[in-house]
Amino acid sequence: MSLDAVLAQIDKELPAATERLLDLLRIKSISTDPAFKDDCQEAADWLVKDLQSLGIDAEKRPTPGHPMVVGHVGPETGKPHLLFYGHYDVQPVDPLNLWDRDPFDPAVEETDAGPVIRGRGAADDKGQLMTFVEAFRAWKDVKGDWPCRITFFFEGEEESGSPSLVPFMEENADELRADFAMICDTGMFESRTPSIVTMLRGLLGEELTITAPEKDLHSGMFGGIAMNPVRVLSKIIASLHDDQGRITVPGFYDGVPELSDELEAQWQGLAFDHSKFLGDVGLSEPAGEQDRTPLEMIWSRPTCEVNGIGGGYQGDGFKTVLPSQASAKISFRLVGDQDPIAIRESFRKMVEDMLPADCTIEWTGHGASRASGTATDDPAFAKALKALSDEWNVPAAYIGCGGSIPIAGHFQNILDTPPMLIGFGKDDDQIHSPNEKYDMESFHKGIRSWARILDALS
Repeated sequence: MSLDAVLAQIDKELPAATERLLDLLRIKSISTDPAFKDDCQEAADWLVKDLQSLGIDAEKRPTPGHPMVVGHVGPETGKPHLLFYGHYDVQPVDPLNLWDRDPFDPAVEETDAGPVIRGRGAADDKGQLMTFVEAFRAWKDVKGDWPCRITFFFEGEEESGSPSLVPFMEENADELRADFAMICDTGMFESRTPSIVTMLRGLLGEELTITAPEKDLHSGMFGGIAMNPVRVLSKIIASLHDDQGRITVPGFYDGVPELSDELEAQWQGLAFDHSKFLGDVGLSEPAGEQDRTPLEMIWSRPTCEVNGIGGGYQGDGFKTVLPSQASAKISFRLVGDQDPIAIRESFRKMVEDMLPADCTIEWTGHGASRASGTATDDPAFAKALKALSDEWNVPAAYIGCGGSIPIAGHFQNILDTPPMLIGFGKDDDQIHSPNEKYDMESFHKGIRSWARILDALS
């Protein structure tokens, strides 16, 4: 039977597919909160049962945290072995009062831009995960078999740092190794161009607390003579960028590559509207390195951002206090061959060298992952790109991503399996925020896209 029959089956069964997604969205699988441990187990069980209903040899695998779901199906032939990764856990829903409906009472809602599926996890990542499950369901219903060897690998801790992921992958590397690892946890360029992400930035997180006086002081009695840690921290933060937006940590740019002429030309062809991108969040001017294009700033250049600051009295009214402590959370997005450990050491030394007398500092590290990139010279990438273009009637593109998806690097480093990151999220899906949604168009055409890709690669 032809691919057209599979696509017709997807169209016909879209209402049933939507109901299945709504069932999964009702499960409160918040991985970072121990109160929802049983819900994470329930979500894993739901997926195992659904995969088994398709004839897939699937099971729930225990870890020290939330379980993995692993399933295998299809012949071990000369055709490609495809692994499909997604995560069933979701972000917390706070602040609850900003939601327009119960985040775990999902529904299809009509909006000015068309119907959307509203609920926590709709776009990140349950809706995306189910796009390829539903594509395989339609394939099996129409053709009665599987086109190649397929492994399903679903995680339950992605939103809480994936503490069990690397040990599990190392212990089960022979079982999980495949020709390609398909990751559906990304989005389309400017919500309209289907894309394959080939660049992901790494991430380094640092938290520092500076202590000066041993307790909070009266700013009249001690102001002027006592060192204020907020003043020290402010100077440190102000020194992290020069007037052109470059980061001043010594050795920070070691390993940062320049764009190839080919990739630079392709990105320019995307005609990125940075004024609209910034205007949508109430901004107007790119604030990164001033000799770089806006797309370079968010895809191929490293960053240093202050994610939070604390110190002194922050309640209602006014309190003339000279605080004992000041703290900050600072993250670095990394590219190319930047070494997060070397940057951590250089950053800490830079800060400690700036500390005046009477100040001490305490450090807490929060992750240190390298950037990852995928070569696209294998013909499978061109086939997938064409399949996306055919479905969306828009030329698909290879793009970068400002975020960090560590699993992509783990597939490369642990399994020697190249990742192929394809997702159908849109810029306004509000992932991690109240009123998260997934466009019905993304869900429907995402399923059809995976069917086309499966046909092209097998």
